[in-house]
Amino acid sequence: MVKSKYQDVLNLGEELKIKNGDVQEENGVLKIKGTAQTQYEKNILWDKIKEIGGENPADIKADIKVEDTSVYHRHTVQKGESLSKIAKHYYGDPMKYKAIFEANTDKLKNPDLIHPDQELIIPNL
Repeated sequence: MVKSKYQDVLNLGEELKIKNGDVQEENGVLKIKGTAQTQYEKNILWDKIKEIGGENPADIKADIKVEDTSVYHRHTVQKGESLSKIAKHYYGDPMKYKAIFEANTDKLKNPDLIHPDQELIIPNL
């Protein structure tokens, strides 16, 4: 029963291609573990868990590791995006675009010129 309650979390884990995933239900507690590619993906999973179970859910225990701790995430630029829009998405603050620009000076010469399909590093702050 608790597994069906958190099915959206399990589906999200599949979408994010969580590695070494394991799901077990024991005495009414769902135990999940796996490895997310980046901290951002781990945060998305935790946000979904809290959305369903509340701030401190007692019916789920999650052990989610992060494979690449050198970056917060890697982002592929979509048409119509800007560094400030990307910064707002990941950090909640469009002015943090400078951190993204600085982390990608090997690819970017001007913070106002990004192109679709470029892969940008979203740095840990």
